[in-house]
Amino acid sequence: MRVMPEMIGEFIDHRNVSIVGSVDENGFPNVKAVLEPRKRDGIKTFWFSTNTSSMRVAQFRADPKASLYFFDRDAFRGVMLLGRMEVCEDAATKEMIWRDGDTLYYRQGVTDADYCVLKFTAVSGRYYAEFSSSSFEVE
Repeated sequence: MRVMPEMIGEFIDHRNVSIVGSVDENGFPNVKAVLEPRKRDGIKTFWFSTNTSSMRVAQFRADPKASLYFFDRDAFRGVMLLGRMEVCEDAATKEMIWRDGDTLYYRQGVTDADYCVLKFTAVSGRYYAEFSSSSFEVE
């Protein structure tokens, strides 16, 4: 099966849940369902909003290895991306993905100390569909 970045991107755009994987202090994988990415650049870079005080942020600061998983339960299709997660607290990145209504989570607005951005950069992936899977590099 030939994996096309555009096809993967289109697939991701139709998912409203993302599964984020991190590594805990004992080296065990941890996964969490989060909302869809706030922004993406192809299938290479993804940005998510989150709380600075979260367990996941602490894990990514200690070990940036990460994974993302997007799936279609009904069609039994999915794509996993492997890469690194960066915790961004600079004003430009925070403002880039800020949305109206975010004050529900971050009461002090875009400058709230408990608001940060997770920036995921993919290096490889694996796509599953129609009883077949294919690994690919992300450029």
